[in-house]
Amino acid sequence: MTTTEPATRPTATPAPARRRLRPGAVELFVGVLVVAVLLRGWLVGATNSARVQTWLTIFVSIVIQATPFVVLGTVVSAAIAALVPPSFFARALPRRPVLAVPVAGVAGVVLPGCECGSVPIAGALVRRGVTPAAALAFLLSAPAINPVVLVATFVAFPGRPQMVVARLVASLAASVVMGWLWLRLGRTEWLRVPDRPELAGLGKGAAFVAACRTDLVQAGGYLVIGGFTAATLNVAVPQKLLHAVGGQPVLSVLALGFLAVVLSICSEADAFVAASLTQFSWTARLAFLVVGPMVDAKLFAMQAGAFGRRFAVRFAPATFVVAVLAAVAVGAVLL
Repeated sequence: MTTTEPATRPTATPAPARRRLRPGAVELFVGVLVVAVLLRGWLVGATNSARVQTWLTIFVSIVIQATPFVVLGTVVSAAIAALVPPSFFARALPRRPVLAVPVAGVAGVVLPGCECGSVPIAGALVRRGVTPAAALAFLLSAPAINPVVLVATFVAFPGRPQMVVARLVASLAASVVMGWLWLRLGRTEWLRVPDRPELAGLGKGAAFVAACRTDLVQAGGYLVIGGFTAATLNVAVPQKLLHAVGGQPVLSVLALGFLAVVLSICSEADAFVAASLTQFSWTARLAFLVVGPMVDAKLFAMQAGAFGRRFAVRFAPATFVVAVLAAVAVGAVLL
């Protein structure tokens, strides 16, 4: 007698679960930014401490001021990573690195953005095979010599067009010198080249969107960290220090150089701050304008995030020294 296996009932295919919309890091960053903008006045007015009010004002101002240029930089960076073929850069820059550095420095004039946006763009250039020395020269020159910054400087110093020329010459010289120094003294293990594993296997459109999200999360996060640091340092600096050193030629240059690092003002606005520091010499104010777009608290944090801490702790101090020396040399001739 044979037994018949009971027929197995077809299992019902479970209905696909509804996909929940979970906010990602980009949405969280945008939400925090919107809340900060809407509650800025209330937050400042809710405390009676002048130091807290100053801290809140500086922190929110830095983040709000820099965010549009971070977005601009991430969009350009994503376009370079996803849409521009690598062969383009081989054709655009000289093959010899020693010549590619000044060409990349001069190319910084075409980007209407600040130092926040130049970091992800420089990372994209390195990933695309551009020699790091040339990419770093572009990183330093773009925030300081682009048309928006030069026009702002002209407006901030009416009747002093030599300030515009001095800023252009000193900033370009410092960026090219730093590129050549890295070409001569830089080591491969100091620079962490950002990879893009999230773009593997994606079409151009999807890769562009993915690159935008990744760069915005990274740059935005380090911008917040840098803004926090800059605001904290700002309220800790004694106000009398500026008046004490304003009349000393050497100390005034160093003081405004360090002040530019602490304040972390975007390059589109720093000329108006420099113009208000009338107790300092023209050369000292030029040092403020040259150092700020190249070395500041938020930029250090963003460079560490993009290229690694080993790179940032070496590159930032060297850039500060070169920028100050370039400002002094150009200021002695043109101002």
